[in-house]
Amino acid sequence: MRRIICIALLFLLCFWAAFVTGLEYMKYKDPKQPINVRIKDLMKRMTLAEKIGQMTQIERTNASADVVKNYFIGSVLSSSGSVPATNASVEAWVNMVNEFQRGALSTGLGIPMIYGIDAVHGHNNVYKATVFPHNVGLSVTRDPQLVKKIGAAMALEVRGTGIVFTPCRCYESYSEDPAIVKATTEKYPVYREIFFPALEKVSPS
Repeated sequence: MRRIICIALLFLLCFWAAFVTGLEYMKYKDPKQPINVRIKDLMKRMTLAEKIGQMTQIERTNASADVVKNYFIGSVLSSSGSVPATNASVEAWVNMVNEFQRGALSTGLGIPMIYGIDAVHGHNNVYKATVFPHNVGLSVTRDPQLVKKIGAAMALEVRGTGIVFTPCRCYESYSEDPAIVKATTEKYPVYREIFFPALEKVSPS
């Protein structure tokens, strides 16, 4: 009888240990923690393979949910003309991005991947998206409000396909004159407002 009780207690202890491990508190997943605390907590949990994967961006044609999961890929890119299908619908884009994201989130650390796409003057990889004049062409209007409206339209179209990505290469800027670039881009927080609305409530400090 005593042996049965001991075995039962041992079983309960193992079950409890597994349960507690599954509920381990991870600071990096806690949005209430300072960003530096979250980064340090995440970095100490990562293996070398995970760190390498997170610094890697692969082209969409080489990606799948399994590839993203198995190699801990940090970013997938649609380079020029790289699309889910010819004349792909918005739904097709969303489904593709979500599938890659499912692979990323299914890893042990569950780090979301970043989907990259060139939407410098319009979401031009997407069928029937609006394409605007190039940035240097927009700057000659000297109309920051117009540029802001175009930025908002682009941001909404990109976000509508499940993508959050806002880089701009230096050679695609608005001018060689820093004053013109400053005047033109001062209105561009619209990108942040659409992609990351929560950041508007956070102090820059």
